[in-house]
Order: sequence, then structure tokens, then C-alpha cells
Amino acid sequence: MEGRIEQAKLSYEHAVFVGDVGELVAAERELDKVEADLALARGRILHARFLDDRREDPRELVLFERATHLYRTLRDVAGEAESVFWEGCFHQVVRSDPGRAIPLLEQSYDLATVAGDRYTQSEALRHLGIADHAAGRLDAAREHLEASVRLRREIGLLAGVAANQVGLIYIAAAQGRQDDAVALAAEAYATAEACGDRRIMRQVAEARIQVMAPDTDYGETHEQGAP
Repeated sequence: MEGRIEQAKLSYEHAVFVGDVGELVAAERELDKVEADLALARGRILHARFLDDRREDPRELVLFERATHLYRTLRDVAGEAESVFWEGCFHQVVRSDPGRAIPLLEQSYDLATVAGDRYTQSEALRHLGIADHAAGRLDAAREHLEASVRLRREIGLLAGVAANQVGLIYIAAAQGRQDDAVALAAEAYATAEACGDRRIMRQVAEARIQVMAPDTDYGETHEQGAP
């Protein structure tokens, strides 16, 4: 980022002192990339704050939409896939609006597939699984979450694997696959513990208690933000 800003300064000086404006277009594109990356990063920070205090900040969606616009203008498919995912995540997690969220998550997955971005693919699949689970589409939820688990294993995102397995525990219990639920809980807890992810450990422990309790509603009860 610092290199792009410095290059823009040099392009300005070249135009002003030499009279050659040929570098300005390229400099503007580089600054658009800086702005897009910064907007996305700021939006993620605001989302993390929401997960902590559950208070919506209206700037969050504006930042993600700005990033999407810039990435799209730059024809940066991977960047667009990521920012569109975060737009979908905002509508799902912050606004509880699956009607707005799901098309964006599907679009993000398609863009990430084109870009070969397995990380964003796994994120979109996870949140599509969450949407399916909340709507009672258990088979589809399991399919999406298991696909996300496979991608996360491939890229070494083991804490993310454990996070997905929390949802899979509830799904297994709801489908009457009690042994699978117990096995998933044991694996997820061990994985989260190895990663030092205390939040996921707490979620797994809560899921295990609910799975073992009689007459439990196995709806989507765990946290729905990223990862």
C-alpha cells in the first residue's frame, strides 16, 4: 500500500515537473486498489465490533459496497468476490435478512470459483449453510458446510474447520445421527483447542451439552459471524 501511494506521488511530480501525464491513469488505478483494500479492511473491523457488542454501524455496509464498486471497476474478480461476500455476511448477520444475503453469498461463491479463491469459496459456502440451517433445509445445510470444511482443510484453516463443525453437530443431532454429533463434537473441540480458539471451544462445549440434553431444539443457535 505504501509503495502504491509513493508511486502516485512520483507520477504527480512527473506530470507537474516534466509535463508527462501518461502515468496518471495507472497511478489512479493503483490508488483505487488501495482504497478498495482499505474499505474492505475497515468494514471487517466494524463487523468484528458488531459481533462483540451487537450494535450496527451504518458505515459497515457502505464500506463493503464501496469496495465492491472499486474492485468491479478494476476487474479484480478475487477482490470483488471477497467484498460481495462481506455484503452478504452483513445482511445475514447484522440485518438478519436472508432474502438479501443469499443472492450475494451465491454471487460471491461464483466469483471466487472463477478467481480460484478457495478461502472466499469456503466462507460463502459456510454462510449459505448457515442460511439453509436457519430455514430448516438440513440436507442442503450439511452439504454446504461439509464442502466448506473440505476447502478449509485444503488451505490449512483448521480453526475454520472446527467452526463449521459446530453447525454440523446441530445438524447431525436434528437428523437423528447422535453418534455422528458426538464424534463431531470431540473432533471439533480437539481441533479448536489445538488452534487456541477459545470462542470455538465454548461453542463446541455448548453444542455438546445441547446434543446430550433431551427434548432439545437443534436450530441454528451458535454465532453466525465469520469465520
